Amino acid sequence: MQSKPPGFKYPVINGFLQIVMYGNDGAAFGIFSGQRYMLIAFSIFALVAIFTIFILGRVKHKLVPLALGLCTAGVCGNLYDRIFNNGDVRDFIDVMYWPGRHWPAFNIADSALCIGVGLMIFATILTEQSVRKHAQQQK
Repeated sequence: MQSKPPGFKYPVINGFLQIVMYGNDGAAFGIFSGQRYMLIAFSIFALVAIFTIFILGRVKHKLVPLALGLCTAGVCGNLYDRIFNNGDVRDFIDVMYWPGRHWPAFNIADSALCIGVGLMIFATILTEQSVRKHAQQQK
């Protein structure tokens, strides 16, 4: 497969979604740009934390293992890119949410991370509501 030059664009849904090729040497929205080794270290720390929660944590909601799996996949995907792509994460999904306005390009690993974190928040809210309801029933 031939490599496409940076800035390559291929429309999927005209005016809404296109495939692009961008390198991002930072984290979300380009923060910590150029801090390759710090971002690698943070990713490794995140993986250790995720595995610790998965192995030692008492899972109170069935969404937690799915959320942890998605977070693991997202961290691993971006970590692989960061280590083997000279510090750049390859972002290739470009969404235009308003004419002329684009959401920053992202990749599937970023999506997995966002969905995983969202599911963790959702599971935490559901678990807290369940604990409160159970405590009220015992009074």
